[in-house]
Amino acid sequence: MRRVSVLGATGSIGQNTIDLIKRAPKEYDVVALTGARNIAQLARDAIDLDAEIAVTADDTLLDDLRAALEGTDIGAAAGSDAIVEAAYRPADWIMSAIVGAAGLAPGMAALAQGTTLALANKESLVCAGGLLLQTGRAHNATILPVDSEHSAVFQALVGERMEAVERIIITASGGAFRDWPIEDLPQATLAQASNHPNWDMGQRITIDSASMFNKAMEVIETREFFGVPPEQIEVLVHPQSMIHALVGFHDGALMAHVGPADMRHAIGYALHHPHRRDLPVERLDLAAIGRLDFRAPDDRRWPALRIARDVMARRGLSGAVFNAAKETALDGFIAGHIGFTQMSDIVADTLEALEAQPGHIDATMTLDNVLHIDHLARKAAQAAIQKRAG
Repeated sequence: MRRVSVLGATGSIGQNTIDLIKRAPKEYDVVALTGARNIAQLARDAIDLDAEIAVTADDTLLDDLRAALEGTDIGAAAGSDAIVEAAYRPADWIMSAIVGAAGLAPGMAALAQGTTLALANKESLVCAGGLLLQTGRAHNATILPVDSEHSAVFQALVGERMEAVERIIITASGGAFRDWPIEDLPQATLAQASNHPNWDMGQRITIDSASMFNKAMEVIETREFFGVPPEQIEVLVHPQSMIHALVGFHDGALMAHVGPADMRHAIGYALHHPHRRDLPVERLDLAAIGRLDFRAPDDRRWPALRIARDVMARRGLSGAVFNAAKETALDGFIAGHIGFTQMSDIVADTLEALEAQPGHIDATMTLDNVLHIDHLARKAAQAAIQKRAG
């Protein structure tokens, strides 16, 4: 049996991972499940999978978790340190699906034991891609991408040499506002931004899709994971969300990965890698679909993509600033303190503010420095939100 852990078990990626594990329970020995505030779901999955330990990120909910696990032999723990400790527990395969910069330290801990890390936490690569990859190499660990776009690129590159790659194209659905008049975007409401036309995801990532900050993160992630220059990375708006990525080669060929809008495909590919196994996903009927559409993204509608290009040009710890500012701006929008289009303004202002302070963005990339600048960027972004909120 393979020993597996799921970090971020109660989110959409975690739940899809658990769905696949539950379909073949005799193949997996579940070590650790971690979550945030959804204690009922965390405990239920831990009991169903007979996990060794369940961990909540919220210290105040430890008693609730213990009560939910009463009568079982499953351990319970709480807090960020406990999640890192769970990631250190020996496992053959670990899903890193914790949302945000909080997933970086547990991911680093998992790599330190030389395991296979299925990486759905894009913030890890955006904030500290070089550090994460270096840690993986140092401990002979394997990192497998789980974002649908990067899994698609990874699969298209099987048997190919990176020297033959001319360009990588990642696709974007365009989110909730892809067809809105640009002049209407400042009035977009939280409810409207939280309604994705194609994917069933959590609120935060759905809003990130609408603003294209999610895709901006993925552009940076592509550069870090595959090591290609920024000018070789392209974005196409593809409303049907069936072609997840394309890889173009120097001979003019394009290899496209086509599949349904179902995260279990990318998760299953990582779970069974290097083999392919049957998955409970839709089989596409291309004749019935009839057409696939593409268009170039407009930076006026989605300024996040332009900011991502600036981040890649800045290098250093600017990715960590970008992510922290993005998360803080998103909090501000959800709380009603700023409008939808002001999120990109907050991120741009925060990058400028931190770049103007020597010794921050250009500091050596260590985990401590990444966490420090993450803290500074959140403070700067919060100040920018308060200024705009009046």
